[in-house]
Amino acid sequence: MPKKAEQPASFESSLQQLEEIVTRLESGDLPLESALTEFERGVQLARQGQQKLQQAEQRVQILLNDDPNAPLTPFAADNE
Repeated sequence: MPKKAEQPASFESSLQQLEEIVTRLESGDLPLESALTEFERGVQLARQGQQKLQQAEQRVQILLNDDPNAPLTPFAADNE
């Protein structure tokens, strides 16, 4: 049975996962390979979160545009 493509986690879910990873890494109880795997996943989550924040900031900037004559167009994210 083929695997379904993973849906990107919500920002809040990613942040919670990242916090859990940090806690595990800070405990110092992980073997080196596990710590590296956790760190790699943490970096991925941090990058995804940064991207989601940038997209949200773009949307806010569009909504707060001072030009009352600016045409309203739907927001299209680059990776959606």
